[in-house]
Order: sequence, then structure tokens, then C-alpha cells
Amino acid sequence: MERERMENRMFVDVHVIQTVPPSCVNRDDTGSPKTAMYGGAKRSRVSSQSWKKAMRDYFRERFDESQMGVRTTDIVELVAEKICEIDPSVQREDAVEKADKVINASGVKTSQKKKGKEEDENSTPKSGALFFMSTKQAENMAMLAIRGDYNKKEVQEALNKGHGIDIALFGRMVADDPSLNADASAQVAHSISTHKVDNEYDYFTAIDDRSPEDNAGAGMIGTVEFNSSTLYRYATLAVHDLYKNLEGSGTVAAKATSEFVRAFVLSMPTGKQNTFANRTVPDAVFISVRNDQPVNLVAAFESPVHPDRAAGGYASDSIERLVREEKAVCSSFVSAPSKTWQIGKGMEEFGPNADIEMVTKEIEDFISGELSTW
Repeated sequence: MERERMENRMFVDVHVIQTVPPSCVNRDDTGSPKTAMYGGAKRSRVSSQSWKKAMRDYFRERFDESQMGVRTTDIVELVAEKICEIDPSVQREDAVEKADKVINASGVKTSQKKKGKEEDENSTPKSGALFFMSTKQAENMAMLAIRGDYNKKEVQEALNKGHGIDIALFGRMVADDPSLNADASAQVAHSISTHKVDNEYDYFTAIDDRSPEDNAGAGMIGTVEFNSSTLYRYATLAVHDLYKNLEGSGTVAAKATSEFVRAFVLSMPTGKQNTFANRTVPDAVFISVRNDQPVNLVAAFESPVHPDRAAGGYASDSIERLVREEKAVCSSFVSAPSKTWQIGKGMEEFGPNADIEMVTKEIEDFISGELSTW
């Protein structure tokens, strides 16, 4: 039994070295670029939540809406819209009432939006917290609402079936009723710079276009805090959990895995993007399939990287350190990956480089073949 359990485990680790130009990709509550202390040095940081949001947005370009979820407090409106689509004879007010009733039957509480001290009778009830619901789950709820005869068990089953790909990947937490939770199959680490950073300030002015010609003053002045960095980014996907969350659909799980890799490699958070135009692609990417456990290689940068005196910059040394760390970890603590791919420069030691299209296609084919034997 233990051997079978181990054989049906598969992790896809994605390691990225990416140089980001002067920017403020992810800000804290004061508007400053996020940072973290690591190895006794201040590093640039981009939160996992920020990058997961960028990935979810990227998925919408790659998957049909019917395969995705929506995270919102407007779940009553969402289900009501599906009721009207399925049965156009239902009036909107009746659809909202039916939707509100079936959602509350699941254990998720809704309430009217407050207008001053009074409840707004014209508003659609909303959930107390953001709720992640797939298109299929909204349809399931709408069908029960139209039928009208249901119990809590049936409603919760409707909400626990047909997870969207993003829900299957990133999970769902429901404070009102934990039985509606969905465990995430993917983990995304906070990205940190491989080297020490010091934030800088961009002083800017804006001129009033209609000011008199003899007025040399600025209509507005301000500062924007920023930094530049070479980031180490890491994410891992438990394919066996994804397969379970997608109810045993190997084809969809394989496609979702390859697109997860693509989205993590190519997406970029949008913080201050118009100001800094910070869209870069990675310097190097290393992808491995493991059957024992996921392995984060951030320890390679516990000692901050210093600028390469010969080549300049941080990227080449960061890539070399990542390669050395992977070899050291596999020789001492964990088994070697069962399959690897690499994109970019500096990782030829792992094998020939390939482009993103070839790699994602090979990942999809490999995962599909593996899952077909489960």
C-alpha cells in the first residue's frame, strides 16, 4: 500500500531566475516595494498572492470561461444570472430570491448591502467574504434553485463538484462552512532577489497644460519608491492533488499542469506597470518532475549574490548557484528528478535548451502519459 501511495505522487517544480528592471511590482500598505530580510540582507520581494493573481488573469487568455472560477461576493447575482439563462421565464427578482435561498442552504451566509444605517432593499444580497465559484458550480446551484426541492447535502455536493481549473490549483477557503473548502494543489513562494537591494526614489513633477506661459511652477510633485532586482521565483504543483480536484480527468489535469508552468513563467504582476514598463521574461527556467517531494532551492541565495566582476550584473552567478544547489540537494537529501526541462541560458548541464512552446507541449504529453497509468 505504501509503495502504491508513493508511486501515485508527482510534483512539478518550477524554478525561475528573472531580472526585473527599476520597478515597483508589488507594494505594501505605504506604497513602498515589498522587501524581506533573508541571509541578513534586505531583499526585494514579490508576494505569492500578487503572482497568483497575475497567473489567474493569464489563465483567462488560455482557457474558456466555462473552465474557470470567479472570486466575488456577488455569488447571488452570479447564480441568478445562470437561473435566467437556463429558464428565461423566471423574472430577475424571483431569480435573485431563488439564488439567495439556495446559497444560504449550503451554509454560506448572505446579507443585504447596507445603505447608511439601513439595509438597501434594492441591492442584491452578498456573501460576507469573497467566495470562489466556478461556472459549472454556478450552473449546478441554478439547476437546484429552479427545481426548488433540495437539502443541504445536495447543495454542498453541487458546490464541491466541477471545480474550475483555478480553484483546483489555488484552492478555496470558506469560513462559514469548512466542508466547502477545496485544498490547493499548487504552492507559489514569495519571490525574493538573489542579492541585497536598496530602494530608490523617483522624484517627478507634472505640469498643468493650461497654466500661463510665465508660470514655471509644477502643478503636482511627488515621489515613487522603486528598486531593481534579479529574482529567484519558485512554484510547485502536486499533480496527484490536481488530478483529484479535477475529478480524475487526466486530459484536463495534463493541460492545466502545462498551462500552470507557462503562466508562472510568463505572467507578471501589474503594479506600477504603466510607470515602469517592467515586462521582462526570465533569464533561465528549470522545471523538474519529482516523485518524492517538492524542493525549493532558495538556500542557494542565503548568502547574497555579488555583482559578477567579469560579466556584470547578478543573473549569471544566480543561475550558476541554482545549478550547484540543485546538484547538492539531489546528491545528499532527495532523489534525482524523473524528468527535467530547461529554458534560457546557463543550464545546459541539465540538458539541451528548448523554447516555452516545446516545453509546455512536452510537459502536457508527459503528464498525460503518466496519469493514464494511474
